[in-house]
Amino acid sequence: MNAPPDAEQQKQAVRRVFDTLATGYDNPATRFFPFCADRLVGFVKPQPGSRVLDVATGTGAVAVPFAQAVGSQGRVHAIDISPGMLDKADANIRKMALDNVDLHEMDAERLDFKANYFHTVVCSYGLFFLPDMQAALNDWVRVLRPGGRLAFTCFEESAFRPMLDHFVETLQDFGVQLPEGPYGSRRITSLEHCRQLLASAGMEQIDTSLVQVGYHLRDENDWWEVIENTAMRALLEQVPEDRREAFRREHLAFVAAQKTEDGLWMDVQTRFSRGVKPVV
Repeated sequence: MNAPPDAEQQKQAVRRVFDTLATGYDNPATRFFPFCADRLVGFVKPQPGSRVLDVATGTGAVAVPFAQAVGSQGRVHAIDISPGMLDKADANIRKMALDNVDLHEMDAERLDFKANYFHTVVCSYGLFFLPDMQAALNDWVRVLRPGGRLAFTCFEESAFRPMLDHFVETLQDFGVQLPEGPYGSRRITSLEHCRQLLASAGMEQIDTSLVQVGYHLRDENDWWEVIENTAMRALLEQVPEDRREAFRREHLAFVAAQKTEDGLWMDVQTRFSRGVKPVV
């Protein structure tokens, strides 16, 4: 068996995946990203004029509504490891005519910001991609002002099921070797795990909740758009190219059978977690 990749190899792999995904990441089928971002603003309630750090900003889905919330006297610093994602974020920010967002290519586990600087740190659907989640959270707390809020989101176990389960089973049938143990979003296992991560980073007043940001897709072809424009694509590309069309047919036959008269329900149950940095 091959040795597991080290942390730097994992980060380089994540960078390559998201550089590839950047052009299609804002696909209408993946609109749970902005849906979640809007809910996150309400969950955190950033103050006008405050400083926000958006970790793993992607195409700026979170940075945009937070920049609008803090207003012209506030500032959002948005970081990502993927230059391709940052290019798309820059285009989206320009399209919204926002001038209070700064973009940085940066390692989320080693922030280039001074301690006690931000009023708010947020990360949506990004923490579970980091090799050392606890070390990352510890550094996010370092740059957070005493009394400031840190919040992150991740997928609940039910998200994308049953389509995701069949996708993984079919990958295995086609010879794709998946990582041993929890991987991807499944590395964060529960609301209690979210609380433990925040508590271990020294946070207080911890609050967690489940929020459904799912919706109906039109059909199985929309689900395929989700696969091709999210991190699932990295798994799909492990299927030999000459067998990929057979994979697609087999998987989408199952997905099509899940449709109702309302379309294809895509569960995106999401865990929202937040805490406050103690005032010493």
